[in-house]
Amino acid sequence: MIMETEIFPHRHLLGIQGLSPVEIESLLDLADSYVALNREADKKRGVLRGRTVINLFFENSTRTRTSFELAGKRLGADVINMQVATSSVNKGETLIDTAVTLNAMHLDVLVVRHPDSGAVKLLAEKVNCAVINGGDGTHEHPTQALLDALTIRRRKGRLSGLRVAICGDILHSRVARSNIHLLNIMGAEVRVVAPRTLLPTGIEALGVDVHHDMRTGLRDVDIVMMLRVQNERMSGNFVPSTREYFHFFGLDYNKLALAKPDALIMHPGPMNRGFEIDSDVADDVERSVIREQVEMGVAVRMAVLDVLARGKS
Repeated sequence: MIMETEIFPHRHLLGIQGLSPVEIESLLDLADSYVALNREADKKRGVLRGRTVINLFFENSTRTRTSFELAGKRLGADVINMQVATSSVNKGETLIDTAVTLNAMHLDVLVVRHPDSGAVKLLAEKVNCAVINGGDGTHEHPTQALLDALTIRRRKGRLSGLRVAICGDILHSRVARSNIHLLNIMGAEVRVVAPRTLLPTGIEALGVDVHHDMRTGLRDVDIVMMLRVQNERMSGNFVPSTREYFHFFGLDYNKLALAKPDALIMHPGPMNRGFEIDSDVADDVERSVIREQVEMGVAVRMAVLDVLARGKS
């Protein structure tokens, strides 16, 4: 039997960048087995019995925190949620003090979400437990990319060779960065589609084709991945009015017609309907996999908690 530490020989999961195709496939395979478990009447297992998981969120996210909490509890772990006021936290001495406190609690896994890029890595260097990046600034959100990959793989049977368009607020999106890394590692062709104001400088260096027009960006793609416009991270006028943004960059059926007939529609949520995506498109039962992404999120986080917590054995 292959042990979890052999399929994923890392102490932490801080990002997708640097992982190998084999490691990613192994996590997805394990997560796939947890999809089946989550659909059973008895969803709970004791593989992490006696282990302690703390969700330390310096930034609000009901969806991600709840998903990690459910994942930990279904594996039998003791799960504690800690919500920290962002106004009282910075990346310097306060984070180090937090690490000292956490070390005294002898926890096994720490899930961290933080508004500053690099803060999770700093904590990982100071704590004695495994650390999972639940999203840091505009850097990475690895479990979101993994759940997106699992959703695509279950529908399309593969990741390699697929043409994926990531559309919207690329500049502020850690989801976009993690997905770009993962899809490139797994052999997909990645496009980004956004107004110039919502693209980071040098984005081409990440191995993507850049488009400023949905008419060219969506042509013949297999996956249309829409992103939330992150107004909370913006200072200044990055986008015009809601109506104008939707006209040019919101996903509706007219723009979707440019993609392949069986192209899947994705969104990490929460959605701004009528701004990033039309409601009818978002709720299309044949092509939208947005609800499946939520389901896959629990399974992926179970897999990650499993390999990291049991890796301490």
